[in-house]
Amino acid sequence: MEPNSSDLHKQRMVRRKEAFEERKARATREKGLLLVHTGAGKGKTTAALGLAFRALGQGFKVGIIQFIKGAIPTGEAALVRRLNLPIEMHTMGDGFTWNTQDRDRDIASARKAWEQAVALLRDESFGLVILDELNVVLHYDYLPLAEVIDELRRKREMLHLVVTGRNAKQEMIDLADLVTEMKLVKHPYREQGIKPQKGIEY
Repeated sequence: MEPNSSDLHKQRMVRRKEAFEERKARATREKGLLLVHTGAGKGKTTAALGLAFRALGQGFKVGIIQFIKGAIPTGEAALVRRLNLPIEMHTMGDGFTWNTQDRDRDIASARKAWEQAVALLRDESFGLVILDELNVVLHYDYLPLAEVIDELRRKREMLHLVVTGRNAKQEMIDLADLVTEMKLVKHPYREQGIKPQKGIEY
């Protein structure tokens, strides 16, 4: 006689629930997390912005520093202004490094953005800070890695911090509590010659 699939499913779900509840019971520590979104696939900044809205819903003040974006207006910056959201947003980049083609200028922009980032990290009113594309800045050595890692290591205990951008340094990965790698499987620009779309890319 065939076993009842509904009964088997229920048994599996009971075991899964018991295992989950056991893990949850062991997780008693509260801590501000360092999350890293990296990888060649799209969605790193988008995921960070999703966390920003989740944090807002929980009453957190959110700060965002965009290290590379700045050459073109973005939908997220427009929405923050339009709705007067409690997000302190600093879009301080000059665009992609292959467009600026000026290393000294890129270093100067990165330094200015980093100084603003440090101010947010040390401001106790923030519950979540997003350092968008900081990994890109570190990949090109526009900021000293040791300086950045030291500052992040000294962040407040309950501050949540998100660092985005491809090519995350190993030191950043080692320091992080959660690392997500976005994998590129298919892209409309590469496969179909579709240009960046408003509301999707920016």
